[in-house]
Amino acid sequence: MAKFDPTLDLDSRQIIECRIDATSYADACDRIQAWAEQQTAGYVIAANVHVVMSAHWSQAFRQVVNGALLVTADGMPLVWGLRLLGIPEQSRVYGPDLMLAWCERATLTGLPIYLYGGTAAVLEKVTAALRSRFPGLAIAGSYAPPFRSLSPEEMSADAERIQASGARVVFVSLGCPKQEYWMAEQQSQIPVVLIGVGAAFSFLSGEVSQAPRWMMRAGLEWLYRFWVEPRRLWQRYLINNPMFVLLFAWQYFFPTKTD
Repeated sequence: MAKFDPTLDLDSRQIIECRIDATSYADACDRIQAWAEQQTAGYVIAANVHVVMSAHWSQAFRQVVNGALLVTADGMPLVWGLRLLGIPEQSRVYGPDLMLAWCERATLTGLPIYLYGGTAAVLEKVTAALRSRFPGLAIAGSYAPPFRSLSPEEMSADAERIQASGARVVFVSLGCPKQEYWMAEQQSQIPVVLIGVGAAFSFLSGEVSQAPRWMMRAGLEWLYRFWVEPRRLWQRYLINNPMFVLLFAWQYFFPTKTD
């Protein structure tokens, strides 16, 4: 069987100011496998409305998002956006599910993974859950960084720790935009694929409950998460979501003409 060529062009669209790639779980895993085997340094972002709106408000973050190897449509509004912009078969590629899809692939290929983020207790639960679900999965290591800005020395220590572990893929669960900035900075230090997975560690450990699948399919996951964590998420959903709708509607109905 011929190896997948990760240089094959992705079909992408710009949603507001962010590049969102047309991909699937299988395609994303094919690309991650090829990059990991070639020891390509770079990062994958699972983008939702929060990511896109954070990029809208910050040019620096916009450059981080658009500099990723792959940007998946993690949220249903972005899936609908891609469909409206000419990719009718696009489906959701959700960060926590991409993590599970890759762990299944990693079990078959023997490519070791690393877990970065959360707390020591959360990492212990995530490690146990993954080993139970994917016997034979090589987990090269894990680390829970402090909940504050890291010093240059700590960033270097993180890179050295990950490189010494032999991991080829690192799952990063720090939340947006912290995890994206961390990945963008670390890509020059370690020849691994970094994948931002948001709240995946909290979900897998059971620390935070996930929305029912029917709510996810209907694009109502935000409502469930807002109900579960209103104090932390109220600004994200009550300000960013309506603003996203307005900005995307303007983009869709009044597209910028290009030569």
